[in-house]
Amino acid sequence: MKGENLQGLVEFVAQSLVDEPTKVNVHTHQSGNSVYLELHVSKQDMGRVIGKGGRVANSLRTLLKVAAAREGNRAKLDIVEPR
Repeated sequence: MKGENLQGLVEFVAQSLVDEPTKVNVHTHQSGNSVYLELHVSKQDMGRVIGKGGRVANSLRTLLKVAAAREGNRAKLDIVEPR
């Protein structure tokens, strides 16, 4: 259940940031106490999710780490560039 909560958090925040919320997709992989998340957005929304100098992406990662730590886990977020 811990991965689903984090996945929902990332999806919610990402959908709030982008122009095309239907194209937001988060894949989760869990290994022990670590949860690995991959965020996929449309090519046009990459700039919105990353932000100037990566500030939005870093803020999203910080929020995710805090939420995971509250559940006693570790989390890592990768933003995957669309093909």
